[in-house]
Amino acid sequence: MIAALPLMLGAYGPARAQPADAPTVVPVSDTEETSFAIIIYGDDVCPQGEGDEIVVCARHPESERYRIPKRIREKSPSSGGRGWADQAATMEETQREALPSGCSVVSSSGIGCFIKAMQQWRAERRQVQSENEP
Repeated sequence: MIAALPLMLGAYGPARAQPADAPTVVPVSDTEETSFAIIIYGDDVCPQGEGDEIVVCARHPESERYRIPKRIREKSPSSGGRGWADQAATMEETQREALPSGCSVVSSSGIGCFIKAMQQWRAERRQVQSENEP
């Protein structure tokens, strides 16, 4: 309780190390009447307010003293999202048009369009030749 006394009196300085058994002090409001909510564990005694101070204590089991608070440790399971392989395949497909051999307005010199046209012409030529063979 002595370690928490400076906080209860409003001396908000740099964070100080508190003993492990010291209650956690949380200021509730900044009105003239000072109020504090304190989390106490196990059989710890709730400190009494002095003067116009109001102290509210929330009692938690002793087993929770050194644990991460529930609101932080209980996270909902993530949906997983897209897998890495799917993201990589999408990225490759998207960037394929910008490569030098790509056929688009953003590829370098449009050389990919010429290559694609030549491949199509060769395929058509082979098909015509195979149809004309006895």
